[in-house]
Amino acid sequence: MKRFVSMLWITTIPFFAMIALFLLVPLLSMIGGSFQAEGGGGFTISHYREIFSNPYYLQAFENSVLISFLSALIGIVVAVFAAYAITRFPQSLQQRVLVITNLTSNFAGIPLAFAFIVLLGNSGLFVLLAKQLGIDFGQSFTLYSWSGLTLVYIYFQLPLAVMLLYPLYNAIQKQWMEAAELLGASPWKFWLRIGFPVLLPGIVGTFSILFANAMGAYASAYALTGSNYNLVPIRIGALVSGDIFARPELGSALAVLLGLTLAGALLVNEWLTRKIRRDLS
Repeated sequence: MKRFVSMLWITTIPFFAMIALFLLVPLLSMIGGSFQAEGGGGFTISHYREIFSNPYYLQAFENSVLISFLSALIGIVVAVFAAYAITRFPQSLQQRVLVITNLTSNFAGIPLAFAFIVLLGNSGLFVLLAKQLGIDFGQSFTLYSWSGLTLVYIYFQLPLAVMLLYPLYNAIQKQWMEAAELLGASPWKFWLRIGFPVLLPGIVGTFSILFANAMGAYASAYALTGSNYNLVPIRIGALVSGDIFARPELGSALAVLLGLTLAGALLVNEWLTRKIRRDLS
């Protein structure tokens, strides 16, 4: 038996090796590089000092947090109703809708940006069609603006939110609705007093995942706007690849701060989730 257990541990060596090579080594390299002077010098915290003293990098964090919060908030609100609507479909239709939703959740990055450009760009299909109908919304909306970028973020947030929220509705038992109805409660009062509190911890957890997902998004934003909008992932990419000249050490410091921001958001979510569950129990 002990030999069998030992063999099982041996089979996990490739798994832990992959984790070390593709997660731990790059993480430690990034953290070490953030404290390294440019050109391979010694230890320094000048990169962090530059980030906190430069309004340009502070604005990047402000913009990233803002667009992540807005897209996650709008995405979670729409997904709550969309996921509930899916549960009202017949079981066979639910599976088909979930398959499509799952495929859509993986449609992101450069292909997603290109699709939006084809449909809503300056010469996009819907833009030209609207002009043929005498509608010109180019004065109030452009895909390459802040609102257009937010729309793209919301689009790739929605399918993920629906996939995460859909299983939560299985916790709402049909007997609860029937008992509430027999006691004279309206559907609105049932969801307000019973349904929503049961879903709330999962909704808060899903919101934090959407926030982290948007904070780290790079390809869609860069393909759509290039360096026109100041976001943290775009700044990191520019510093590593070098728009003018590369500064990978400063880029590593930005990446470390981005990781700390995401870790802080997840810790706040964990605290809120535990508090909500404690208050409900």
